[in-house]
Amino acid sequence: MTPPTILTPEQGLAPERAVAVRLRLPLRPAAAGRGLSKDALPDVGAWERLFAAPVRAAESAALGAITRVLSFPPGGLVFAAGEAAHGLLAVVEGDVALGSHGAGGTFRTERHLHAPAWLDLSAAWLQEPHALDARALNSARVLELPRDALCEVVDRHPSLWRPLVTLLAREVRGLAQNTHELMHKDAPARLAAWLLQQCQPVDEEATTAVVQLPVRKRDIASQLAITPETLSRLMRSFSSRDVITVAGYTVQVLDLPALRRIALGD
Repeated sequence: MTPPTILTPEQGLAPERAVAVRLRLPLRPAAAGRGLSKDALPDVGAWERLFAAPVRAAESAALGAITRVLSFPPGGLVFAAGEAAHGLLAVVEGDVALGSHGAGGTFRTERHLHAPAWLDLSAAWLQEPHALDARALNSARVLELPRDALCEVVDRHPSLWRPLVTLLAREVRGLAQNTHELMHKDAPARLAAWLLQQCQPVDEEATTAVVQLPVRKRDIASQLAITPETLSRLMRSFSSRDVITVAGYTVQVLDLPALRRIALGD
């Protein structure tokens, strides 16, 4: 059994072809990294990005005192479906995919998360097992905030309750929107909406953007509930309409307004 490793400084996204191989590695249980320096813990700014709200120095220190830092190599299992959830989990470096393992150990991606992002906000609160598997797509660092200890911290610092409730509400809303899109939008609209979500930040007046596809196209198709062949056909259709151009794993969005219209089903 190989434990997660302590990461060296930022290593960046691994090549897609390498990721495709690593995701078929045998499952390995995750364990907390040992001997990590205090510098490995988030600072005030990192907590604010995770909570999407102001965090005071005293609150940051209290959160850091209960936080466990876990480091995972590419392909490492962060947690498995059915495994007991003991705390809230957040990825602060790297990329993690949520999904399920199929026959032969292949991994089917349902959601892709890029740091900073929360992996599972609900299981620990409900004292229920994780509903999905989570695998690191590249070298990743994950924080675990044990549920009972976190409750004590937010009781001492009540201003943290509001952002926690807001985070949970946003997650519920996001899942509801995804379900609605899968049930009521056609495949072109779902792909357009997904591309818009992945666009690098652009001004409201911008008409172009760039999307770096974070996972294999097969995994993107799985997230959109379409076949890889349908995804390729839609990409070609969008390209023929001068909405996008595709070069490997880089998508240039040439016409953001047109992509938004497709996402709305126009």
